[in-house]
Amino acid sequence: MTAHQKMTAKTEQARGAAKEAVGRAVGNERMTGEGRLERAKGDLREAAARGGEAVAKGKDAPHR
Repeated sequence: MTAHQKMTAKTEQARGAAKEAVGRAVGNERMTGEGRLERAKGDLREAAARGGEAVAKGKDAPHR
């Protein structure tokens, strides 16, 4: 996972969590949902980067 990918994923997760919290605080279901979606996208982005990293490490491992 490159530093840029990690930063992008973490930023998206934090922004989504904040939006979700504000939406709940003001009773705005749409904002809450948007925040949940944005946080989930960040989670998926992070998981995809970690999966790619695991595949790259697997290619370097000796075959048995």
